[in-house]
Amino acid sequence: MNQPIYKRIVLKLSGEALQGKATHGIDQSVLSAIARQIKEIRDLKVDVAIVLGAGNIFRGQENTANRGLNMDRSVADYMGMLATVINGLALQNVLEKMGLHARVMTAIEMQRVAEPYIRRKAVRHLEKGRIVIFVAGTGNPYFTTDTAAALRAMEIKADAILKATKVDGVYSADPIKVKSAKKFSHLKYIDVLKKGLKVMDATAISLCMDNKLPIVVFNLNKQGNIKRVVLGEKIGTVVD
Repeated sequence: MNQPIYKRIVLKLSGEALQGKATHGIDQSVLSAIARQIKEIRDLKVDVAIVLGAGNIFRGQENTANRGLNMDRSVADYMGMLATVINGLALQNVLEKMGLHARVMTAIEMQRVAEPYIRRKAVRHLEKGRIVIFVAGTGNPYFTTDTAAALRAMEIKADAILKATKVDGVYSADPIKVKSAKKFSHLKYIDVLKKGLKVMDATAISLCMDNKLPIVVFNLNKQGNIKRVVLGEKIGTVVD
């Protein structure tokens, strides 16, 4: 099978995916490996949009008053949003060195650094074969980058969200901690919500359910997996 089953996708990358084996920051070799996988699907003429997290730099929810750090949640969330911009610029730089055209679009305006997010302009970039990297989440506190991925996917009329993780799908429990955890090859949105499975947060799952947008959860660390998902190979877990 050489024809992609998805013509336009949103790739959701966590900040942790960029740090490699380090405890924080950006591992350039990991970033390059991810960029090579993205190039593989661009070579198939798939429209690619990317939403980045910021857990490798700053995770807003972990730095609030709940941990005794006395930081207001909205302040922490804005700091996390700004950290996603750093990740977005780093990924853009690597993609462009590979000869790809990439644009960083931010929900919080900073014109010297990135383009402000405008839906029609984002779609136009995709139509011209450019990779669009969405940063700064939704631009609002209390919403995760999962929700941002779901929202942007609806706005650009993506065919699916590809959720890249460190494991090869969705399990009944953390497979690293629980050896008997069961892997699901297919799930319905409502099952994810009822079972409280850690696919994406409830707001993002509900958005996808309301708009019938499939989510594919797969292992990013195996080279070529993004291409396999796009070509319709049965890897990971499909939520629809």
